[in-house]
Order: sequence, then structure tokens, then C-alpha cells
Amino acid sequence: MTQQPWKPGTATAVGSMPGTDSLEAARIVAGELPELTPVPELPSRGIGADVIGHTAGMLRDLAVEVVPSGYRVARAAGRDHRRAVDLLRWDLDAMEAVTSAEAESRLVKVQVAGPWTLAAGIELERGHRVMTDHGALRDFTESLVEGVREHVAQLAFRTGARVLVQLDEPTLPAVLAGDLPTPSGYENVPAVPEPEAERVLTEVIRRLGEDRPGPVFVHCCARRPPVRLLHRAGAGVIGVDAAVLGSTSGELVEELGEAWDRGLTLMLGMVPTTEPSTTPGVRELAEPARNFVRELGFPERILAEQVLPAPACGLAGSSPRWARRALELSRELGRMLREDTLEN
Repeated sequence: MTQQPWKPGTATAVGSMPGTDSLEAARIVAGELPELTPVPELPSRGIGADVIGHTAGMLRDLAVEVVPSGYRVARAAGRDHRRAVDLLRWDLDAMEAVTSAEAESRLVKVQVAGPWTLAAGIELERGHRVMTDHGALRDFTESLVEGVREHVAQLAFRTGARVLVQLDEPTLPAVLAGDLPTPSGYENVPAVPEPEAERVLTEVIRRLGEDRPGPVFVHCCARRPPVRLLHRAGAGVIGVDAAVLGSTSGELVEELGEAWDRGLTLMLGMVPTTEPSTTPGVRELAEPARNFVRELGFPERILAEQVLPAPACGLAGSSPRWARRALELSRELGRMLREDTLEN
């Protein structure tokens, strides 16, 4: 098993939080998840703060603007693009304020749209998605890699932390299935073959891992995340919702078992993203994962060694109270799994 840079039982989160105050969000996340702290994303701030706009602000030598249908390539950086860049700067300021005194004692995780989600979420001038043009896809992928590397370097310099990267790919299953509509809405964009999707992801993951050793995360909270493809592409950690563990049959179960068997870590969404009517205890939250492990025949220590407990997905739609509690429960889950391993 590859040695990971965190201790067994470490917890984290997908990344997004409610509210618009970057400093307050950074304080909460840094306090609740001190061992692997995600840079909080705040989509409620509007244009430039959602996953596409947030990532577009990092792009090197490319700019976007907002049109009625969403984000579109711009000839030059205008107000929309400058706002996305400003939001990134404020986020850097906030993370520096809450972490810089600790020097290299903290792991920080920054989240960006993966190449396929980014290329599916931005239009070319005539309205077609970037992913439909091979040259544009290549340019955006190159820009993404260079921009993220620069942003990670700034974050590491200003916080003194070791920075890991998470690629968010919620749109990847639709890209593979051909489920994305064309501009007219009457047809769908042709499905991208798995080898092509894997090739692009592999290149991005490889290059993002060159400067700073450590696993690259890929998160996909779809019902059917392409675990095998992500693993082959080089993801060191794959983020999935624990709801996918509900069945111990089928191809997905085999893919998850293979990934664990080969030493992969799962960022496992074990805590609800919205407040339930009755707050569950940590043992109740851990039970689906325990059952899954038993059914596959793995020792339960794998839950401490190869699982990062986390909320099921982003917390942007949660109440502030529940968002904080979800982070607390994630950390309590990690502690419990570590202690249970020591006892056994």
C-alpha cells in the first residue's frame, strides 16, 4: 500500500461551504478538519464562485464571461473573469490568516473542476461545449494544468502548508454516456470514448503530481462513478458517496474492491449533506461502510487506513449549523475508526 501523507483516521470534506464570508468559512474548516483541510468554496457568492467559475479564475492565458446559458470563452478578461480572480485572492488571504502560523504542520486540499467537467461547462463562441473541439479541449487542459500549478504554489507559499489537489468531475459520467445536450437541446453531444477520457485525465493527474509529491484526488459523487477509469488514470484518492455501497453486487462493487485491494484510498461521503430529522451517531454513520467491508472480506482496519471520512458531497446547500456539525461528525468518524483499529 502506498504511504499516504496523513495519519490513519484522518477526516476531510469535499470542499464547498454555505455563506459568503471566506475568512469565517476558513476558520471553521481549519478548526474542524485540522489534519487535512479543504480550502472552502463558497458558491453563494455568485458568479465566479461556483466550481466552473472558481476554476476558470485559475486558467492561464484564457478567460471566460457569463452569458444567459452559462460560462463562455471570452476574447479578453472582462468583469466576470476579474471577479473570479478576485474571489481566489480573497480565499488565499483567508487561508493564510488561519494557517500560516503552523508552517508545514498542516495538509491543505484545493479543489478545482477536472478537465472534462470544465470542458463540458464552458461554451465556445458559437455555443458548443469546449469538449466538442479537440483543439479547444487541448488548450483548456493545458491552461488548467498551468493555472492550477501556479495557484497551488501561491497557496503553499502563503500558508506554509503542504498542498494537495482535488479534481471535481461530477459531469464525467454524463460525458462518457453522451447525456449532455447540444446548444439546440434537440440532440446530445456524442459520448467520449473511455480511452480518450482516461488519456486526458491521466495527463492532467500526472502533470499536477510532478511538482509536489502526494496523491491527486478525483471526486465524483454521481450514482455510478467510473472508479476503474479514475484508478487507471492515476487518481491516488477517489471520492464517492457512501450511498454507492448499498449493494454488494455488480461491476461498481468489483471496481471498489479492486481499488482497495491495490492500496487506493477512498474519500468516503459518510455524513449527510443536509440536516436529517434525527442526528445519527457515528457508529450508525459507519455501519454501511462496515457492512460493505465485511461482505467483501476485507479486515475492518481498512476503514482507518484507506478511508477518509467526509460529508457525502459539498455543503454549500446546508445550513451553517449543520455544515459545522457535518465536519465535526466526519472528524469523530475518523477518530472512532482509528481507535477501533487500535483496540482490535
